[in-house]
Amino acid sequence: QVQLVESGGGLVQAGGSLRLSCVASGNILRINYMDWYRQAPGKQRELVAHSTSDGSTNYADSVKGRFTISRDNAKNTVYLQMNNLKPEDTAVYYCNLVNIYMRRYEYWGQGTQVTVSS
Repeated sequence: QVQLVESGGGLVQAGGSLRLSCVASGNILRINYMDWYRQAPGKQRELVAHSTSDGSTNYADSVKGRFTISRDNAKNTVYLQMNNLKPEDTAVYYCNLVNIYMRRYEYWGQGTQVTVSS
C-alpha cells in the first residue's frame, strides 16, 4: 500500500504563487509516475503535470510556462510550483502515484484546495 499526503494549498490573489507538496510513504516501486491532477467544481478531474521516475515531465497546455513539477526521489516527494496563478486555476489539487510492475498500481491523495481570487 501507498499513502500520499498533500500540503501547500490555500487562498492567493491572481498573479501570486503557491507550492504544493506531496509526500509518499509505503511500497513505492523503482519505476513510477508521480502526477498532479485537479478538479474544479462541476468539472472532470484533469491531469495538470506528470513526472516519471526517470526524470521526464509534461504539462497540460493550460499551465505550461507557469507550473513546474519536480520530485525528490530520495524523499519520495513531488512538488508543484505554481506561478502567475489565475482564477481558473481554482480547484482541488490531487497527488497521484502510479507504481509500475507488470501492471499499474494507482494511488491518490486526499486533495488540497487552491483558491485564486481575482
